Formats: sequence, C-alpha cells, structure tokens
Amino acid sequence: MNNLNKSSRRLNPEFHVRFTGESLRQWMAIFTANINEAEQQLTDLDAAIGDADHGVNMRRGMHAVAEKLDTLALADLSGQMRVISTTLMSSVGGAAGPLYGAFFLQSSHATLHKPDLGLADLTSAMEAGYRGVVQLGKAAVGDKTMVDTLAAAVSSLRASCNHHEALPEAVKACRKAARLAAEGTIPMVAKKGRASYLGERSAGTQDPGATSASILFDSLAQAVLSPTNTSYANVPKPILL
Repeated sequence: MNNLNKSSRRLNPEFHVRFTGESLRQWMAIFTANINEAEQQLTDLDAAIGDADHGVNMRRGMHAVAEKLDTLALADLSGQMRVISTTLMSSVGGAAGPLYGAFFLQSSHATLHKPDLGLADLTSAMEAGYRGVVQLGKAAVGDKTMVDTLAAAVSSLRASCNHHEALPEAVKACRKAARLAAEGTIPMVAKKGRASYLGERSAGTQDPGATSASILFDSLAQAVLSPTNTSYANVPKPILL
C-alpha cells in the first residue's frame, strides 16, 4: 500500500475505532445472548459426536460471566479478561471451561497496561489466546476442534492488520473466516476429544467447540460494529480538503 492510500484510510473515522473495556463487556453480553440462542444447536451437535453437554455448559458459563458485567467495569481491560477467564474455568463443565479460560487468560497477559486496543493490539491478544488453547489442549488445525476456528480467526485478523485495515473492517472478515472454518470441520475425522473415539463416524457433523468459537467471533464483530459502541463517538472527524 502506498503512502497516499495509507493517508486516505486514516481520514476514515472507522480507522480510529478502538477496542475498550466497554467493548469487551458488550462482547460478553452479546456472546451470552448468542449462546442462549444457539444452546440447542450446540447440544444437538455434541449429542452426535460428544457428551451432549456443550450447549448447557456454555450457557451456564456465559450466564456466570454476564452476572459479573457490572463489576467488571471497575477493572481495566486486562483485569476484566482475567475475571472472565476464572469465571469460565469455574463454571463451564467439560473441556470447554479450561480451554476458554486459557484463551482469555493468555489474552489478558497481552493486554496488560493497555487502556484500549487498536487492531494490532487486539490481534496480538487473540493470537496469545489461541496459543494458550493450543498449549493446553494439544490440538492442531485439522483435528476437528475449536482450534480450527480460532486459527482461522486470528489468521484473518493478522492479515487485516498487515493490510492496514480498520478495526470494523477487520472484524467483519474475521467473523466470516471463523464461520467458514467451523463449517469446514463437518467432513473432518476428529483426532482430539470425545469425538475422536468415534473415528470415521465423527465425519459429517460440525464440531460443537468450533461452532461456539465461531459464535465468539461473530459476537466480537457485533460488539465492535454496534451503533451503541461509544468508541465510534470519540473518533476524529474526517478532514475536508
């Protein structure tokens, strides 16, 4: 991208949108609502290749997070992520609790001492969360797990970052990449988790963990793009030449 195009992008108010503590709380509120709506879908997917408890586990965990949204406002961005992490670890059953907990814990380390995040910082935080999940779960892309979705999401964010895109533009692409990655687990044979016990019979069903992770990034996009996102109200107005 030449310098003129870079300058033109920066005149766009969307280029200055930041991810704040309020954005995080809105993300969690939307994620809670979306998990509520998807609970039966997640249960049905997990019933086909797992323990049939992913839907109820995720609903219980996100309700616990939602109950803390008001008190989260007292902490900085990193502190909020740590509270989300410990809440999910303690309230979500099965493997999902520790994995989602690891995601937000490692993301919190990457946001330490940062009052808000631009796209580069948010990308680094999501990449740190992804690495935390991989380290804990020992899964790789292609194993038919939430890692497939997380890898696609953070790769999309990094590509947007490298192309100097605005945050709203980046989360739109990330949402699409996450959804396609979740759908891409349908023909896969599971190599990790309870589904791996089924062998070839695990093919043909979308992975429930990959699906809830897709909902996570869809919710992120909804939060950033929401008209009530106050970070839009504080961006500089474009300069008229």
